[in-house]
Amino acid sequence: MDYQFRAIEQKWQESWKESGAYTVPNKSDKPKYYVLDMFPYPSGAGLHVGHPLGYIASDIFSRYKRLKGFNVLHPMGYDAFGLPAEQYAIEHGVHPAVSTVQNINNFRKQLDNIGFSYDWSREVRTCEPDYHKWTQWIFLQLFNSFFNRQLQKATPINELIASFEKEGNSVHPCPANDQLAFTAAEWKAFSEKEQQDILMQYRLAFCGYGEVNWCEALGTVLANDEVVNGLSERGGHPVVKKKLRQWYLRITEYADRLIEGLDQIEFSEAMREMQTNWIGKSYGAEIDFAIADYEAGSKLRVYTTRPDTIFGVDFMVVAPEHELIDQITTPEQKEAVEAYIAYVKSRSDRERQAEKKITGCFTGAYALNPFNQRRIPIWISEYVLAGYGTGAIMAVPCGDDRDFKFAKHFNIPITNIIGEHFNGEEANSTKEVALSNSEFLNGILLKDAIAIVIEKLVEMGIGKRKVNYKMRDAAFSRQRYWGEPFPIIWKDGIAYPLDEAKLPLTLPQVDSYAPGPEGEGPLANIPEWIHQFDAVVPGGALETNTMPGYAGSSWYFLRYMDPHNKDSFCDRKVSDYWNQVDLYIGGTEHAVGHLLYSRMWTKVLFDLGHIGFDEPFRKLLNQGMIQGSSRFVYRNKQNPNEFISAGLIDQYETIPLHVDVNFVDGFELDIASFKSWRNGEYANATFVLENGKYLCGAEVEKMSKSKFNTVNPDVLVEKYGADTFRMYEMFLGPVDQSKPWDTKGIEGVHRFLKKLWRLFYDELKGKVWNEDSPNPAELKVLHKTIIKIQEDTERFSFNTAVSTFMICVNELADLKCNKKAILEQMLILLTPYAPHISEELWHLIGNEGSVLDATFPVFNASYVQESSKDYPVSINGRVRTNINLPVDMESAEAEKEVLANELVQKWLEGKPVKKFIFVKGRMINVVV
Repeated sequence: MDYQFRAIEQKWQESWKESGAYTVPNKSDKPKYYVLDMFPYPSGAGLHVGHPLGYIASDIFSRYKRLKGFNVLHPMGYDAFGLPAEQYAIEHGVHPAVSTVQNINNFRKQLDNIGFSYDWSREVRTCEPDYHKWTQWIFLQLFNSFFNRQLQKATPINELIASFEKEGNSVHPCPANDQLAFTAAEWKAFSEKEQQDILMQYRLAFCGYGEVNWCEALGTVLANDEVVNGLSERGGHPVVKKKLRQWYLRITEYADRLIEGLDQIEFSEAMREMQTNWIGKSYGAEIDFAIADYEAGSKLRVYTTRPDTIFGVDFMVVAPEHELIDQITTPEQKEAVEAYIAYVKSRSDRERQAEKKITGCFTGAYALNPFNQRRIPIWISEYVLAGYGTGAIMAVPCGDDRDFKFAKHFNIPITNIIGEHFNGEEANSTKEVALSNSEFLNGILLKDAIAIVIEKLVEMGIGKRKVNYKMRDAAFSRQRYWGEPFPIIWKDGIAYPLDEAKLPLTLPQVDSYAPGPEGEGPLANIPEWIHQFDAVVPGGALETNTMPGYAGSSWYFLRYMDPHNKDSFCDRKVSDYWNQVDLYIGGTEHAVGHLLYSRMWTKVLFDLGHIGFDEPFRKLLNQGMIQGSSRFVYRNKQNPNEFISAGLIDQYETIPLHVDVNFVDGFELDIASFKSWRNGEYANATFVLENGKYLCGAEVEKMSKSKFNTVNPDVLVEKYGADTFRMYEMFLGPVDQSKPWDTKGIEGVHRFLKKLWRLFYDELKGKVWNEDSPNPAELKVLHKTIIKIQEDTERFSFNTAVSTFMICVNELADLKCNKKAILEQMLILLTPYAPHISEELWHLIGNEGSVLDATFPVFNASYVQESSKDYPVSINGRVRTNINLPVDMESAEAEKEVLANELVQKWLEGKPVKKFIFVKGRMINVVV
């Protein structure tokens, strides 16, 4: 009876599906545990072997916690809205709803083939109306709320209106405009439009105008990563900056709580640092610099974290988008400034921040140092962004590296305010030295001067202490079709929320995805859809932007808890039961954006009383990437039809070409497959071989279809089985590290499972397992394995766990152990890693019920305790032999035993023993 892995796996996958083995109740006497994979987008390309890495890890841990007695929630669904589906639709003439369903069906088939324990009854798809109804509902909660700084939480906008009617905005300063001030009487006198404009500056979901990357040729807005050197990545068309009406989330109001929340959750130090740096909290001052030769009151406001360096300011830099540029640019500089701004408009913020080349333009204007009226030239440069601080900085080249390089490049004189600590060759950002050339600050340490300068600025009425954040409010609209429509109706410039009873607001069927006028989304081309609520808001028009991809993925973990609820996004009793996600697994590509947005949405829902926790994920595990191990053939430059084996290319002039790894065995090319590849493109190729073989070159690269280094898991599952594939993915290396894929090694894992099978059934003898009682040696092997698997699984060291299983099977084989009492316990341990073979053998040895519901074996230390210990014996500090002694032997008995040993006597050479050192359980040293 041999190991028929495919028949076994298909049998149990079908059985588990029919019995609902993975269906999880929302109420249980067991403790709960929630394991979640990061929401996948189902692409048309399907899975390659790199994709399931995190899914296998989460599946192992889910199954493990189930065996440990937990009620485990382990769901799966699809992040189905977004740009990729729309682009695919445009390119292939397929409606994104159709292509998305096709992709999901393929994705599901591949996942099922690997044998995951997902509760598919909870599947969600963000594009389905019964899901995005609640995304729209949550958006309305954001729209109808503001961040109450007094309470440090989201509060209904009606409470803000009540406060305005009673005391103006004296209690609630405006987050969008700290200069805004009005009384209760003034509020009541404002028109509806004026009141709504003010409220929009408070709402957590708000509308404003923002600069976007506009591509006229494509008629659409592009994300920063779709712009390369001022051109669209798709088609290479010119891209310029354009101001469009956009929706935003006021995530900046949650900056402090997002930082503080990191102390409540288990993220890696690297992840915490990434989130903290992205939020970018800094302490400093806002300073108003008067502008020379302009009417009184003209000023340039800058934000700085180093007000102590005020006397070292040699120039100012403003962002190219700064509103003052038109006013202050002199006639002589006008042409140069306009040309420079046109250049910057073709570049994305990401390109500007990454740019190493120094660029800039002088405006011709000067600011005045508030303490000595020194004239400071005002420059424009792309390295200053309008969205950070005030969009203007004071440049101190002796203390800042970027300012120093800018000053050197444009020959701007540099003021030395740190004496001998500035060498003129590089900036020095120290705060630990005394100031010079700084008038009333001379002799004071820079770090002590910060408070003194801020106090003076406040006294003079030209500055104030300020906390700033690098993080910007999150853009929350796209000029696309395939996304959640906004439940907002516009009329006369006022945004009216759609009645919740009208949700979901669904997408219309379209034939064209062409953009609307002036950069609007495709929905702007469908007047009957836009005006469908005329009876509700006469003359009103629906918002034509759609929500971004991260809308649905910011709260999906909550919908999994209660996916079929028609009255709520999630019943409060259910969310109180499941609470936070206990373990969240996914790649680092979502380390900042998705996690921050999801954390913000959770805090808002908590603040408004809809859920009882304010952090979504208790623990985060970032899996590494499985890289492709590419293979290359080498084309002879002189004879393009001839290919040279890798070991001989030094003798020829060659061009390397990627070749499909699926017909390369290790490094040896299957020449027949290569010749028939790509519709016979290489059918007439000739080969220069080495030792009768054509050997390919290799390189580790990102796994990608364009490099022909992807491997389809379906092929490997068919050839070796899902259990082999699962264990091999884990065996490759630590789950949180990147590693190259090498199909060659999968054979070893498959042999291990065959060897395991032979402990139960031999190909010739048939059944070999028995019900004899285990001996101490066998129990020792089992319990060593129990504790090691438990420890490795708990710390996600799945690769070492696989090694432990291999050692265990080898040791049991050496002991000729075929005893059910030992083997059935090992099957339970193996179940999270290789569930199909475990279930099959569990039943074959006569067990009732499923191994999925077994109890994880309990470790008994008494079985692994050693009765004796090998001691290294040193003579005068040098190890001369090893002697095995009982573990409970004391020093006096040990001394007799050791000194009587023939080998020890030889090394003593008859000399008297000066000292006998016995460290119990560790070592022995004899001093002569």
